[in-house]
Amino acid sequence: MKKLALVGCLAVLACSRQQPVAQQDLHYTVGPAWQAGGKWFYPREDFAWQGTGLAVREPAQAEGHLTADGEVWHAASMTGSHQTLQLPAVVRVTNLDNGRQIVIRLNDRGPNDPGRMIGLTPRAADLLGVGKEPARVQVVEDEMASRQFAEVLPGGPMLQISAAPLEKVQQTALGNAPVDRQGLTVLADNTTQETPAPGKVVLADLPATVMQGAPVSSMLWVETMDFTSRLAAMRQAAAQGASVRPVFLGHSTMWAVRYGPFTTISEADAALKRALATGLTGSHIVVE
Repeated sequence: MKKLALVGCLAVLACSRQQPVAQQDLHYTVGPAWQAGGKWFYPREDFAWQGTGLAVREPAQAEGHLTADGEVWHAASMTGSHQTLQLPAVVRVTNLDNGRQIVIRLNDRGPNDPGRMIGLTPRAADLLGVGKEPARVQVVEDEMASRQFAEVLPGGPMLQISAAPLEKVQQTALGNAPVDRQGLTVLADNTTQETPAPGKVVLADLPATVMQGAPVSSMLWVETMDFTSRLAAMRQAAAQGASVRPVFLGHSTMWAVRYGPFTTISEADAALKRALATGLTGSHIVVE
């Protein structure tokens, strides 16, 4: 009996031990090209990005999983994933189906489905009203808050430039006050709930708030890669019964071929699959 009791106590002690928590290693990243669902994605730096598409709930992950930018993933955090934007980035997400709007921090790569534009943690998805089925959303990046990451986080291009050797280096004490930009707070050292290693930079959680707007009726389209030649785009559109629209990128104009409209997500998914199968690797779903 004593032996059995000892074994039972050891088992209880083993179960009561806390599992090791992953150490946060927050950094700014763009990352290499990656492939999923038969499509290549090419991450790029764009501080004023906006677009429309489909949002989904992120699959369940173990607490403590590290995201692409080195944050510790939590199901209750106001964060999400994006296929190509630099990380981290702050975006406003509007559910066009119900008018709800939230602000989240993108910190991971995904979704893996090429027909889905953005992934949301369970908490963010609940507040936005996204259940098992995808939701039609508009995503607008917060340029000021997103640029701040490049200025203050390890790995950021602006931080690398500022660290370049100079003939004379002057040091200025900034104090311990947090830096706040558009509701985003960057905390250093031990000023957060999770205690980082000395000298590490951590980010405060974004507030779990919802703004309510009016629903917007919309249709689904499949848009191909952008063409530099309008004539080439028109030839592609004529061969496929599609339309052409201009895309303004900085001071240049590109041309996109658009198929649709489609009333259901399944129809748009089928059209996207066909486009990818024919070699139009830049194809994606948009909502208008």
